[in-house]
Amino acid sequence: MARPALLVKGLAVALGVVSGCSVAAQAAQPSVVAVDGTLCDITRTLVGAAAKVTCLIPPGGDPHGYRLKPSDRQAIATSAAVVHIGFGLTPAANEITSPGSVVAVGEQVLPNYKGNDPHVWHDPANSAAMVSALSTALIPVLPASETEALKARATAAIAVFNDLGRWGAIQFETLSQPHRVIVTDHKTYSHLADRYGVDEIAMLDSYTTGGVLRPSSLRRISKEIKTSGAKVIFTPSIPPNKTLRRISKSTGLPIAPTPLFGEGTAAGETAISTAAINICTMVQGQGGTCDKASAEALNDRWQAIR
Repeated sequence: MARPALLVKGLAVALGVVSGCSVAAQAAQPSVVAVDGTLCDITRTLVGAAAKVTCLIPPGGDPHGYRLKPSDRQAIATSAAVVHIGFGLTPAANEITSPGSVVAVGEQVLPNYKGNDPHVWHDPANSAAMVSALSTALIPVLPASETEALKARATAAIAVFNDLGRWGAIQFETLSQPHRVIVTDHKTYSHLADRYGVDEIAMLDSYTTGGVLRPSSLRRISKEIKTSGAKVIFTPSIPPNKTLRRISKSTGLPIAPTPLFGEGTAAGETAISTAAINICTMVQGQGGTCDKASAEALNDRWQAIR
């Protein structure tokens, strides 16, 4: 009669050992904190299941005004690495101290950049370079057994970004020269514009002080836009803010019905699909055409990396 009790006891002990091993394995798993939305998706793609990735800024969040929460500080305090874009994109990142490394990935790949647009990932070539830099930074963070898999994922990710860059060039080539212009509120897409030979008119940065739209500023903005070849005004949000509505009324240009996602990934999207959405929105808004099927194929390749 004692045997069943002994068997139950032995099974409980065995399950306890297995559970203890599982907890220990989870505890031993390295943790990486990604501050910025785009880097979050890239980091998760590179590490796969080899590390826990905590993302601080959610899709649609504003990196410029982001403030660290107590839960953020707790995640950072136990992290093996913290990654962010740099260039002042997220001023709160300057407060970060971590027991692990803190890597400004954008600054690593563009060490000589002296401009004032921190949104460097909008050029797919910069994103490909960030994949390379980030994978190098992650090698000492992940277990040695994961090194080759990490390198393989990095190679695949770089190939997707390189193909995204070529795909983007084809889309912008559907625009006639007078319409190779994008009108935005703030300077966000200068790296993309340089890559594809497009002019970016960042209205509030170029013609206002502190973003205040005075009548004189509105007149100067309207004059430039009317002669720029722009067909629409691109907005970071729907509905557009009051300032963009005033400019639209003054210039006679409509506001694009689809927003641009300038600060990170769109909700439910990846770094690749968000980039494609932005490019298609720009190109179609200016009268060109966009090959969405090829963009979806690129995103499928990206999601298959993990």
